[in-house]
Amino acid sequence: MHPNLEPIILSRTGTMIAHKSLKIIVTFTLALALLPFNAFAKDGPQAEESKEFNPTDMIMHHIGDSHGWHFFGEGDSSFTLPLPVILFTDNGMVTFMSSEFHHDTEGQYVVEKDGMRFVNYHEDIYKLDAGAESVAFDEEHNAINASKPWDFSITKNVAAMLLTVILMLVFFFGLAGHHKKSKNAPAGFNNILETLVLFVRDEIARPQIGEKKYMKFMPFLLTVFFFIWITNLLGLLPGAANVTGNIAVTVSLGLFTLALILINGNKDFWQHTLWMPGIPTFVKPILAVVEVLGLIIKPVALMIRLFANITAGHIIILSLIGLIFILESAGVAGISVPFALFITILELLVAFLQAFIFTMLSALFIGMAVAEHEHH
Repeated sequence: MHPNLEPIILSRTGTMIAHKSLKIIVTFTLALALLPFNAFAKDGPQAEESKEFNPTDMIMHHIGDSHGWHFFGEGDSSFTLPLPVILFTDNGMVTFMSSEFHHDTEGQYVVEKDGMRFVNYHEDIYKLDAGAESVAFDEEHNAINASKPWDFSITKNVAAMLLTVILMLVFFFGLAGHHKKSKNAPAGFNNILETLVLFVRDEIARPQIGEKKYMKFMPFLLTVFFFIWITNLLGLLPGAANVTGNIAVTVSLGLFTLALILINGNKDFWQHTLWMPGIPTFVKPILAVVEVLGLIIKPVALMIRLFANITAGHIIILSLIGLIFILESAGVAGISVPFALFITILELLVAFLQAFIFTMLSALFIGMAVAEHEHH
């Protein structure tokens, strides 16, 4: 590329990104401004007396997983996307839609399927024993008249991950299709997408893994970066799933990084981990224990950092919105809503930063495992 064209291209790209970012911020701002009216909507003046507002239940409901994708409203008047419930019991597999529970999560509504009876208690599905009408628990909160089947349901978090995968496939197949048809630089959204791909390649993979081996790990690094970034952005929408705020998801991502480290670690890496050269023999076993623990702690730090930062952001936003209903004052909304909007805009940056940090550290750890040391 001619050097004089680079500032022009970068300027145009920066302008396009700024316009896109402004649109996203405005969308999130309007969406959150409507959140108090949608998320806690009632059926009207004739509705039954509502329960006392519980901020803890509200926050845990919004950041937790569920068998149905709830967007707004309550009870039968709510807008909820039913999802498949897939259970493996002693009598075989049972499937039905989450809508058959009729929005009940207190274990009161019984669904009968294939001669078995199921209830949904706080998003845990129990199979009732014969004669039981609702699940009962002992002092240690163990079910005494029901059992938990293996649950392989398509929950809200799973559905959100599938949506992210579909978006990624559409984005990348579109970008690949452009390069197959044309040798010109892509325009519009494909231009932004290619900029991010080059960013991961030139600012993360190459410096951390090295020129010789970085391409081998580019598919993983790109997948992790865009998966985390897109799910983080989707998670900021009202009613959206808190995917990376689920410890099971971040554990899985961390385990993928650990697996790549273990599989691709070269001879030098394992020698410096288990039996370090140039160290007194009696010290080597102690250092080996430390190094092995460090090897395990690295992906643990990855998963906890991502989980904690994303969950904390959601809790702060929901807590600020919840203040309006706790204090039952319209005046509080004048303070809570602007603060919530500010945190939401800040979360747009956090969404990118967490994807960048996770990808950067994964590349760093992989680079340490495949690095070739000079022996003198």
